[in-house]
Amino acid sequence: MVAFAGLNQDAALLQERIEHFQAVREKILTQVREVIVGQEEVLDQILIAIFVGGHCLMTGMPGTAKTLMVRTIADALGLQFRRIQFTPDLMPSDITGTDIIEEDLSTGHRKWTFVEGPIFGNILLADEINRTPPKTQSALLEAMQENSCTVRGHLYRLPSPFFVLATQNPIELEGTYPLPEAQLDRFLFNTVLEDLSAEDELKVVDRTTATRKTNVQAVTTAEDMLDFQQLVRMTPIADTLARFVIGLVRSTRPKSENAPELIKKYVNYGASVRAAQFIVLAAKARALSHQRYHVTYEDITSVAIPVMRHRILLNFHAESDRVDSDDILKQLIVEAQRPKES
Repeated sequence: MVAFAGLNQDAALLQERIEHFQAVREKILTQVREVIVGQEEVLDQILIAIFVGGHCLMTGMPGTAKTLMVRTIADALGLQFRRIQFTPDLMPSDITGTDIIEEDLSTGHRKWTFVEGPIFGNILLADEINRTPPKTQSALLEAMQENSCTVRGHLYRLPSPFFVLATQNPIELEGTYPLPEAQLDRFLFNTVLEDLSAEDELKVVDRTTATRKTNVQAVTTAEDMLDFQQLVRMTPIADTLARFVIGLVRSTRPKSENAPELIKKYVNYGASVRAAQFIVLAAKARALSHQRYHVTYEDITSVAIPVMRHRILLNFHAESDRVDSDDILKQLIVEAQRPKES
């Protein structure tokens, strides 16, 4: 029977929870695939972020079904879905909500009443998040880190679970604002949507130009999601693998003693310890999702790039040589010494 860290509960109950996790994941994917074609890696990363309790930034060209994907996943999860279309004139109160003065017609007394904004949901789609100024983008910072928001000095707790799935267009610079580094760091993944194959594009055309309608069924609940997040954290990771993650993250920092010449040449700032935390959590969720009960080297290397690609800041040498963060991270992983997994 599988041994889980810090576990003091009946093994049969644990096994039942694991099987339920894996069964629900398959049901979610079955429902989503009724609408979404391809993008298996993207779907895997979004579900990992949800099972961890993290947030996901989706970068892709227009027409790659980013918004449809998020809405479909929300429907399959049976969670409360909210959407914000980010625009240049969006205000922070349009996200968090605001206090208004209400008058009691019977007594004439007036009082402040808080009107909740769209942030008060389980899954928040921040559509084209880079189209609004940093002041408004920062309204999400507290929510993404603390699952709460503060309005006029009053603290309001957000529903649990709470996820932000944000989209951005990688090519349009007109009318867009770069995301603040502090906000980028709060996204577990920056997942990139690639072009579909010719066969998958044909399936998309067939599905969307006919009379076929698909009703996505909810296959889980908020309580299940919270239980899955606890289950993921119970998954063990070998000390050698944890040290490998720390070494990998530290090697992205130019001033680190372990930084290779590639990093010193092209990187201004490397990833923080939060990257190591997210890599370990994402690797645990991936292990369980692939019916393994402990973290492997492949789990770590599969999630390391989407976790760190938005956490390293490149310098002008990288821009001049047309080197991007993915190129650097791939080479870093290849050159890193593979640890023993026992």
